[in-house]
Amino acid sequence: MGRLDGKVAVITGAGGGMGREAAIVFAEEGAQVCAADIDGDAAEQVASEAGDALAVQVDVADGGSVQAMYAAAAERFGGIDVLYNNAGISPPDDDSILETEEAAWDRVQDVNTKGVYLCCKHGIPCLLERGGGSVINVASFVALMGAATSQISYSASKGAVLSMSRELGVQFARQGIRVNALCPGPVETPLLLRIFGDDPAAYERRRIHLPMGRLAKPREIVMAALFLASDESSYVNAATFLVDGGLTAAYVTPE
Repeated sequence: MGRLDGKVAVITGAGGGMGREAAIVFAEEGAQVCAADIDGDAAEQVASEAGDALAVQVDVADGGSVQAMYAAAAERFGGIDVLYNNAGISPPDDDSILETEEAAWDRVQDVNTKGVYLCCKHGIPCLLERGGGSVINVASFVALMGAATSQISYSASKGAVLSMSRELGVQFARQGIRVNALCPGPVETPLLLRIFGDDPAAYERRRIHLPMGRLAKPREIVMAALFLASDESSYVNAATFLVDGGLTAAYVTPE
């Protein structure tokens, strides 16, 4: 018996990193998976790795594209039970507030904030048709902490995702829908490794603040998402679900 037997999960940002890992793990645990990504070819590749999964090209910042994604998943699988709103960006031109231009701010907000809004707006009605379900919105530890190495639009977007998740969790609780904000610490994804790749000192500056002394592996975050998607978390709702290796608890880290 898989932990997600009988469930249909739509995963955005499934073309790589944590989204790819989630598509594979969820499928292994019995879910029927819709692997959605802005990169249609990447979605197809992941869908093939996840078995009998559906690949969908989606722009989460476009309402029509999001609606089409859910329609395709519902047509293929008969309904939807889990929304894993994982798609997000952190471009290099999102910097200090003194450096970040309006275009860079808007681009991040469109994907990270508006994208979650649209996925919830158009996805929650699908869950209501099934009598309930689980929504997992990927926020971040930066929604709870400040950093001198700022990515101002990214941080603001993740704070918005956290607040949105709390409100939706309360609003829809009596209709059988749980909405939680998954807040990873720094994760060993292609996105983050690209940032550190040319600057080992930048990684070391951050690593010293990590109590465990390392980045998370994508699967370590996905296993928390698996719990939130499953019935094992039936009383977990509107939660700030931190998976950060103790980062947000740290004042002084081990030498």
